[in-house]
Amino acid sequence: MVAPKPRRGGRSPQNLGWILAVLVIGGLLAWWLVPGATSTTVEVEVPDDLSPVAQAGQEAFQVQCAECHGLAAGGTDKGPPLVHKWYHPGHHADAAFVLAAKRGVPQHHWNFGNMAPQPQIGDRSLQQIIAYVRELQQANGIY
Repeated sequence: MVAPKPRRGGRSPQNLGWILAVLVIGGLLAWWLVPGATSTTVEVEVPDDLSPVAQAGQEAFQVQCAECHGLAAGGTDKGPPLVHKWYHPGHHADAAFVLAAKRGVPQHHWNFGNMAPQPQIGDRSLQQIIAYVRELQQANGIY
């Protein structure tokens, strides 16, 4: 039986697996350490030029949502910030906010427990609240 020749200058499949694992773990660690990536609250800049729909949404948000999500959707110790990269429109479309309010939502990004349905929020108010959150997100660099 002839032993295989050692490879010169190449990487063995075992070494590539370890390198890949280190890169993945390093990437996850770097992401974890990014300021605000895992924080339960964020500072939110509220623009002075909210649209009329978002202004109505701001009022509804403060009555219906702020206890858990903060006055400007920056989060509290009871609920996550909605002005956060995880809630950008490409990851959580407006329909996700509607479903969360109508049906509730199981815990998935944060450790606050499940969100209960919010049947007291009417369709019009819900659309205004979504407009408010989206304008806050845009003003804070979340597209």
